[in-house]
Amino acid sequence: MSSRRPRSDRSPKPLGAARLDELALAYVARFATSKAKLARYLSRKIAESQWVEDRDPAEVCTALALKMERLGFLDDRQYAAMRGGAMTRRGLGVRRVKMQLRVDGIAEADADAAIAAAEESATAAALGFARRRRFGPYASAASDDPAQRERQVAAFVRAGHAPGLARRILAVVPGDSDALDDLLAAD
Repeated sequence: MSSRRPRSDRSPKPLGAARLDELALAYVARFATSKAKLARYLSRKIAESQWVEDRDPAEVCTALALKMERLGFLDDRQYAAMRGGAMTRRGLGVRRVKMQLRVDGIAEADADAAIAAAEESATAAALGFARRRRFGPYASAASDDPAQRERQVAAFVRAGHAPGLARRILAVVPGDSDALDDLLAAD
């Protein structure tokens, strides 16, 4: 006996505006998303299917994204605040937050509040990153290896933190809680 299954029919299925509307509603019900991400999802669904209507599919995607926003299922400003807050709690820096919001298609006006919140908590986010990675004050022992310190600074920079802030955190000796308090107070 063969354990192979017969090949499924992978021909593109017909897709119209009504079915695309159902897909959009199911997507926003399941995921927190932005208008641009919803439009990309719907465009991908159109590319995977056979469009059966006379209307331009790109216009239908845009119209559906605007409809979902009008109905209150999408709010780019709220999405930016949620996404930015989650990223800073994970220890990511302002540059990474800005980059991710740009990738998610959030307009600058909608992202301003989230970026401002990330800038306010930059030191706390960097300390959270250091705690997770056991760098600097959270290391088991102090390290004098300059190559290791530069690798750690590079990790901070990749996480979106400023190199100067990374160096200040890495300069704190493990277990020095007074220096950590001074770092947080300076911010």
